[in-house]
Parts: sequence; structure tokens; C-alpha cells
Amino acid sequence: MKTLNALKSVSTLTDLAILLNYKPAALAYILYKTVPAAKYTTFTIPKRSGGQRTIDAPIPQLKVLQQKLATLLQDIWDEIQQAHKRRDTIAHGFRRGRSIVTNARKHRNKRFVLNVDLQDFFPSLNFGRVRGYFIKDHSLQLDPKVATLIAQIACHQNALPQGSPCSPVISNFIGHILDVQLAELAARHSCTYSRYADDLTFSTNETQFPPSIAQADPTNARLVKAGAHLIKIVTKNNFAINPLKTRLQFHDSRQMVTGLIVNRRVNVAKDYRHKIRAMAHRLFQTGQFNLHALPTPGRPEQLHGMFTFIDAIDLQHHYLRFANSDKHDTLGKPISKISVVDFGKMTSQHIGPLTRRERLFRRFLMYKEFYAAPKPVIVCEGESDNVYLLHAIHSLGASFPQLLSPPSPGQSRLKVRLFKFMNTRTGRLLGLGSGGGSVLKTLIEQYSSETRHFKVLPSSSPCILLLDNDSGSNGVQALLKKKYSLSIPPTGFVNVHKNLYVMRTPPLPAQQDTAIEDFFTPATRALPLAGKSLSLEKDFDTAHFYGKIAFAHSVIRPNAASIDFSGFVPILQTIVDIIDDRAAQPSFP
Repeated sequence: MKTLNALKSVSTLTDLAILLNYKPAALAYILYKTVPAAKYTTFTIPKRSGGQRTIDAPIPQLKVLQQKLATLLQDIWDEIQQAHKRRDTIAHGFRRGRSIVTNARKHRNKRFVLNVDLQDFFPSLNFGRVRGYFIKDHSLQLDPKVATLIAQIACHQNALPQGSPCSPVISNFIGHILDVQLAELAARHSCTYSRYADDLTFSTNETQFPPSIAQADPTNARLVKAGAHLIKIVTKNNFAINPLKTRLQFHDSRQMVTGLIVNRRVNVAKDYRHKIRAMAHRLFQTGQFNLHALPTPGRPEQLHGMFTFIDAIDLQHHYLRFANSDKHDTLGKPISKISVVDFGKMTSQHIGPLTRRERLFRRFLMYKEFYAAPKPVIVCEGESDNVYLLHAIHSLGASFPQLLSPPSPGQSRLKVRLFKFMNTRTGRLLGLGSGGGSVLKTLIEQYSSETRHFKVLPSSSPCILLLDNDSGSNGVQALLKKKYSLSIPPTGFVNVHKNLYVMRTPPLPAQQDTAIEDFFTPATRALPLAGKSLSLEKDFDTAHFYGKIAFAHSVIRPNAASIDFSGFVPILQTIVDIIDDRAAQPSFP
């Protein structure tokens, strides 16, 4: 148990910082120099069941730290499971390889399904409880000083906050004893038990639901209350049941588990899908929509979450159909070795063309990410280009205030968004695949087609496609000439359609065709990596050369503070010119 032993050997803030790949001073600043009120942003979101849920979202610096802690703790959980040769199949929330789908699947086609909600789940996990667990748990037994540091990273206002990346992982550690005891109770009564965060679910095919787990309320036959034995176990573990959310569902009616129907196969309710379709249509027509009949307009991010929820369920069905088909061995490795998430990133030749629901999701993504973008969006050919631009903007920001804001605690300084699509489900839905000039050609074609469905004016912020000035851009240039009678000037840009712009890397004095790497100094391009030299070719001898991805992540990123980015001035100036051009259009057609 390498990771666990490393954590158990830690005894100081410096030790913990090193383990989390942090500078001790940076960790200390986040914990002790940043005032508590500035560490989180608090807002509410509507619940599907009604009411509001309070979210305490950490500032970016703290969020990164919490993500590192969450990864460390999840690695430790996996090590403990492997060391004891066991596989916990009870908790499905925020576990690797688990989801609301795997949770719901355990309760398919059952006579009875019982839903129980733990009241104030995260708030009940206070600072002292978190700290004490890491000290006393027999598998952990951390140094008290380290347990205190972990609790300080994780807690806000004396509790685990909803919105923190490490709250779910820690809650699973603390909730494991409860899970084991409830699983034993379920097994004694021929029931199946699972937990997703604060949602407990029991199901059975017995002719009568066990009264020690739940029984009808004698004062109201239509209500169900938790059984005495269930209450005893939950209370003993310092949790409480919300009596208003205890519900027993029968097979002859709709049975729901973590928002999914489980009567026959796991699926999203039709009325939920219809509501999302209607909200999206309203957004495309008017630029606004109302969420769950609330008087205030919903936010595109909320609708995005709903689309993602449905897409995740559809993707599970795609995956299972493919795994059970005669094509399951055509992916280069066994389907069992490919996760559902990775399967969803694959191209259409593997999992077929987009379905109707996926096409609507794509249209929404086109609207939210590009057409109605709140700030300028830059789409490059690949992930390495994003790294270069990010650090070039930070390096030259004083000369380009249109692209970078002055330092502000807890706020991103970038005034533009560098769109990331490589190896993502979003990239697959938008047809961007593995990047390159050809996929940006696809994006132009889709943009022109999809925006016909939007009746509101596009954003005053441009969507900028940045191409290398080489043969890879030929497809885009041919499309622009044929469909729009446009051509990209050598040192400039072209407004293609609505707020969509295209630019190329400019020529250099002795070089007409350019790629973005050409704007680094020769000294930077000559930097070695593990004794190898940079190659910009697609195919190269890996024994002697390294490629663009390694150049971006292992050379440019760690050495950005000392690298000369002055060659990027013409590229950044063209981006600023595009922003100014868009702003000068009074009606933003």
C-alpha cells in the first residue's frame, strides 16, 4: 500500500505539501493566509424534487488542492480494498467506475423499492468528525497534525461543503461503516442495499417488505416510515433519516432510484426528457428558459448538467449494446478494458452516428459554447496549441489587457476561453475527434447548419478558429472559398458566419507556411527532453525525438516563466483585432 504508507509517514505541513505535489508555502497560503470568507462562493441550485440546494464552491486555487487530496484519498481507498481482497459494491456515489446508473441497476425489476434520505448529510460531517476519523480508523491512523491539515483543506464552516471535490470521497470513508451494517441488515431480510451519497436504497422481491427496515405509517396508510432497526443503525452512526423523503415504491407503479426508472431497464423518465427538450427550444428561440417553473430564468450551465445526465444514461446503453454485439472485439482491446467514459469519446465509426437526443445535445453545445459565449472563445487544432497560447497570454498580458486581467484573488485572469475538446465527450458530440484542421472544417459546416435554429442574436464575443498556416488548412480554405466566397488573408482573419471567425498563423520573414511551434525561438525549440530532440513530424523516431504533446506539457508548461514568448505577439494581436472587429458591429448579426 504505497500511497497509504506515504501518507502515514507524513507528520508536517511540508511533508503533506510534497505528497500533494505542492509547494509548502503555497499550501500554507491557501490554508492560513486566505481569509475563510474568500475561499468559497455560495449559491443555490434548484432540486428536482423541489426546494433549493446550497452549494459552497471553492475558489480555483483551493479547488485544485482539494482535487489533489481527493485523488490521493481515492487511491488509498483502492489500495485498502485490494489489500483486503475485497470489492465494495455498496457505495456508488463518487467511486471510480460507479455512477447513478450502477447504483440504480442493482434495484431493477423488484417487487418493492425503498428510498431513504439521510438528513443534512454533508453538514453532519463536521470538522471534528473528519479529523477524528483519520486519526482513529484502524486502516489509516494518521498523525493528528496531518489529520488536522486534511480537515482544514476539506471543511468549510465546520462541515464538509457541498461543492468541494474531496467532500464525496471523505464522506464515503466515514460512511463505510454505516454501509456495512445496513448491507448486513438487508441481507438478513433478503433485500439488496446500495447508497449514493445521502440516498439509501433497499429493494426486494419478497411478498412483504421487511417491517424492521420500513413499514406503513399507522396514522396514514399512504405514508411509509423507517423501521426501528434501520433507525437504530443510522442513529448509531451519527446520521439522521429525513422522514419526509422515505418512500416505498411498488412494481405496478413507476419505481425511481437516484432519478432513474428501474421497473424494467434503467432509464430516464420521458417527462424529464420532454422538459429538457422544451427548455432547450425556448433557449434557442428567446435566449432564456425557466427551470422547473421557477420565476427566475435558468442558467445554461444548469441545462448543460441536465443534458449531460441524460447523455450519461444513453451512453451506458450504447456501451452495453456494443459489448453484447459481434463488434465488441473491434476496438483494439477487450471491451471489458474500456470504460464507459472512454467509450463515449470514440468516433462514430465505433459506436455509430449520433442519435436524435445526441444531436439535440450537440445543438445545445453549439449554442452555449460558441454562439452565446460570454467571452471570446478560441478553438485550436490540438491540445498543445492551448498550452502555448495560455502561457503566451500570461507572459505578454501586460501588452494585451484585452486578453488578461490584473491579478485578483479567486478569479481567473483570462478574458478569453481556450476551448478544450481533445479526448472528451464534448469533442465527440461536436465532431472534433482528435483535432486538426479537418475537424475545424467540420465545425464550420456544423456551425452554419446549427445556428439556423437560433432566433436570438449571437454573442458580442467572437468564436475564433486558429489554424496552422500549412497544408492542414487547405480543407478549411477550400470550404470558405466554395461556400462563402471568402479567403483568409495571410496576416489577418475572416468573419465567416455570425460571430464565427477564422485566422491562420501568420507567415514569417523567410517562411510562408507556419505552424504555431514556429513562433518559439530556435533556442526554445532546441530544448532537450530526456536526451531527445523535438520533432514536429507526425511520425518520428521515438528513440531520438519527442513530439509536440511532450513539448507542450513537459518543456513549455514547467518552464513558462523563463521562455521567450515574444514571437507570439502577431498571433495575439490578430486575436485582439478579431475581438475589436466583433465589438464594432452594432447589431451583431
